[in-house]
Amino acid sequence: MAVRIGVNALYLLPGGVGGTEIYLRSLLSALAEIDCENTYVVFTNRETGEDLTPAAPNFQWAPTPVRARFRPARILWEQSALPCSAFRRRIDVLFNPGFTCPVVAPCKQVTVFHDLQHKRHPEYFRWFDLPFWRLFLYLAAVRSDLLIAVSEATRQDLLHYYRLKAGKVRVVAHGADPRMFEIGQARAQRECDRYILCVSTLHAHKNITRLLAAFRRFHSAHPGFRLVLAGMKGFHTAEVERAAGELGLGDAVRITGWVDRGELYRLFEGAWAFVYPSSFEGFGMPVIEALAAGIPTACSAIEPLRTISGSAALHFDPLDEDAILQALVRVTQDEHLRERLARAGPQQASRFRWQDAARATLDVLREAAGSTAK
Repeated sequence: MAVRIGVNALYLLPGGVGGTEIYLRSLLSALAEIDCENTYVVFTNRETGEDLTPAAPNFQWAPTPVRARFRPARILWEQSALPCSAFRRRIDVLFNPGFTCPVVAPCKQVTVFHDLQHKRHPEYFRWFDLPFWRLFLYLAAVRSDLLIAVSEATRQDLLHYYRLKAGKVRVVAHGADPRMFEIGQARAQRECDRYILCVSTLHAHKNITRLLAAFRRFHSAHPGFRLVLAGMKGFHTAEVERAAGELGLGDAVRITGWVDRGELYRLFEGAWAFVYPSSFEGFGMPVIEALAAGIPTACSAIEPLRTISGSAALHFDPLDEDAILQALVRVTQDEHLRERLARAGPQQASRFRWQDAARATLDVLREAAGSTAK
């Protein structure tokens, strides 16, 4: 039997929530490709337009007047009006892709956890944000019927911190943007520019200040290279900009801020190498994208980055400036290594497809709804 699936996209602030926006847009697009049987009702806020909802006959757009930018109002709407809307629209299972969910709902619920950073590294949060994350993520973990973790590392954190039964949490990995594989083919036909790309929100756990310190030493020996930091500006932006200035890097470092996908594709296509020094991740989507594009990649030797990149990336200790420096040297100067990584990257990334993520997510939604229909 067909299932009516509600999609809680009230959290989505376009250009303001980092990788979780790419996750939802890519997943919905893939669901529209693989599933024409079940009905999807996508509940959006005022900032998110109809373009989030795929133009497929079994997808319905359900706009609401709430603004994601004002979190208290969004949470209030999510806890009160959204359950009522789900009841009126006869939703069988509510899919919550952004950490939080209604505490009381008229249907089954599946909630996605992208990480548990507030548990692992509360020091990275503003003091007035922590109560929100602690309360509402706990409620989502215990009130949802099933949970999706984007990696085994996140699954283990869920089981550890919330004392959940193992059967409640399913692992569904992200996919790689298909456009990145095309970029990889285009890169083979052109001369890459001498810049090292890092795609990352400027938060403390992204470890950008340590990368800058290592890059200053690298740049003194290899002055022809630049470092491009592309991604949403976060709570750590001022410190990153100050560090770049104090290190005297000047034009050697470019901080782009948020860029649209078109500009991001151009940055990937031209990059000489890719570096990702994060000290904590729930998944690490930029690493998969860099691998898919065939860019020689160096990333932190942490989980889940080690697992998703396998032997297709050079790993380093993110807390060791010398190790980061050595990785920068090798990934830019060692031609044998660069050729091997460029070949291995797309093969490794091909293991992560959004169609597979969509099928696995749909299986979880059906299970929660009590349906085994195929």
